[in-house]
Amino acid sequence: MVMMAVAAFLVGACIGSFLNVVIHRLPRGESIVSPRSRCPGCGRAIRAWENIPIVSFIVLGGKCAGCGGAISWRYPAVELLTATGFAMIVLLDEPGIPLLRDLIFFSLLVPIAFIDIDHRIIPDELSLGGLAAGLLLSFLPGGEWKGSVTGALLGGGILYATAFLYEKVRGTEGMGGGDIKLLAMIGAFVGWRGTLATIFFGALLGATGGILAMRKGGEGLKTAIPFGPYLCIAAFLSRYLGGWFWGMMRI
Repeated sequence: MVMMAVAAFLVGACIGSFLNVVIHRLPRGESIVSPRSRCPGCGRAIRAWENIPIVSFIVLGGKCAGCGGAISWRYPAVELLTATGFAMIVLLDEPGIPLLRDLIFFSLLVPIAFIDIDHRIIPDELSLGGLAAGLLLSFLPGGEWKGSVTGALLGGGILYATAFLYEKVRGTEGMGGGDIKLLAMIGAFVGWRGTLATIFFGALLGATGGILAMRKGGEGLKTAIPFGPYLCIAAFLSRYLGGWFWGMMRI
């Protein structure tokens, strides 16, 4: 099992390197396939040995080998996060289609969270594409298509109703359509029980983060806070702590 976790860590680091490309290019409408990765400072193409996940950042001292410009910490952080997430999932899941589903799910959550932080958007390619993937995977062995469909409808429906009511009461948009599509995607992967657990965890995380952001920003209730990252963290928590959540609800 340890060897599987190590292998998953290495694969996850490589996936994380690709997710960095997605995070950088997708919001800009650029191809995530070509051209080769380049230094954002000098435009020099990054050579293969300079693009080894995590390792190259350390060897290069966090600087471009060409111009010497600083490389953002975000790149190795995303690689390490993805690698760690893959290893954890392999340790927590049983081998099979459900494991594959959870790895794909996590690989969608990571870029969604970082893109929303940077650009305040959640690309449809990830949310709607992930929704389709979650529904399709639910028909494979180990899946539960009824729960997946119900989770998608429930997730999207609850946030749509919340956004609609907020706009009617406050007269301004409080939640974007990207968050609605995101929770529908999450519901397709975790089912209706996981969706409700995600909303619970997301509300706690969002409220905590919102209070801190409002105190730091000084704009009070007008402070714009991306909800997507909180939903992504909550979705991962609900996947593995959902049983605890429902056990607590029975008390």
